[in-house]
Amino acid sequence: MERRQYLALGDSLRRIGDFCRYGWSRFSAAAIDCSQGFQTPRAEACALVARRLDLEPEDLPEVLSCRVTRSEAERILDAFYQREILRRPTAYILGEAWFAGLRFAVDERVLIPRSLLEPFIEEGFAPWVRAEGVRRILEIGTGSGCMAVALALRFPEATVDAVDISPEVLELAAENVRRHDLEERIRLYPSDLFSAVGDARFDLIVSNPPYVDAAAMAQLPPEYRHEPRLALAAGEDGLDCILPLLDQAHAHLLPGGALVVETGDAEHTLLARDLPYPLIWLEHPAGGSGAFVLLEGGGLLADR
Repeated sequence: MERRQYLALGDSLRRIGDFCRYGWSRFSAAAIDCSQGFQTPRAEACALVARRLDLEPEDLPEVLSCRVTRSEAERILDAFYQREILRRPTAYILGEAWFAGLRFAVDERVLIPRSLLEPFIEEGFAPWVRAEGVRRILEIGTGSGCMAVALALRFPEATVDAVDISPEVLELAAENVRRHDLEERIRLYPSDLFSAVGDARFDLIVSNPPYVDAAAMAQLPPEYRHEPRLALAAGEDGLDCILPLLDQAHAHLLPGGALVVETGDAEHTLLARDLPYPLIWLEHPAGGSGAFVLLEGGGLLADR
C-alpha cells in the first residue's frame, strides 16, 4: 500500500483517543512484532501518538478527547504507516529509546537499546561485584552507548572505556554520552573486541555482543531487518563473539575483576561445550538466564 492511500484511511479520525484505538487495532490485525521495545500493539500505538504530539505516553489519559490538527493527524498516520506497512521499529520512527530509565537517541546505525543485563546493571551486579571497588570499566560493543551511560551512572567512581567495531556507531554513542554529561568519564574508541584495548586491565568488563545463530537469523521478524546485521549475527552457532571474549578476558581483568556477558539463546550452545571457565549464570527477574559472570581468579571484588 502506498503512503498516500494509507493516510487517506484515517480521514475520519478526529480525536487523540480515536488515533490510539485505530493504531492499536491495525497493529494487532497486522501482527506486528513488539519485542524490540514497547511489547504490545497498544503500547506501540500510544507511544507513536504521544511522541508525534510532543507528549509522553503517560500524558495521554488526560487528552484522549482532544482533537488533532490536520498536520498532527498526518504525522501520526505517517508513523503508523512506517510501523505497520514498512515494519520499521517504533524506536527508529521516533529516533529515541529508553534503557535503565534513561532516554537515548537511536537510528538504524545501532541496535535498539534492550538487554537482559539491564536489571543487573541497576543492581550493580551484586553480589558478584562491589560497586565501591570498581574504578575501571570496559564495555564491548557499545552501540548507542546506552549501557556505557548506565554503567557510568551506576558506578559513579569509575571511568568507562566503551568500544565498538563501527566508527559510525561511535558517532551516535558520543551524542548520547554528551546528552548525559558524561564526556569526562566515558571514553569512546573503535575496537574489534579487545583489539585496540592494548594491555589495559579493568575491574569490570561488560558486553552484550552479537549472539544470534544462522538459523535464528533466517527466521527473524521483518522488524529486525531494520537493525544492523553486524550487531545481531554471530555465525553458525551464535558464539563467534562470545568465545573470543572468554578466551581474551583474562588478559584484561584486574585480580578479582568480573566479566559479564549476555548470551541470549546462545546460552544453550555454550552450555553444551566443555569449557574450562567457571561461569556463573545470572537468574533474570523475569525467569531464565541468558547472561553469565566470570570472576577473575574466582574471587569477588569484595574480597580484594
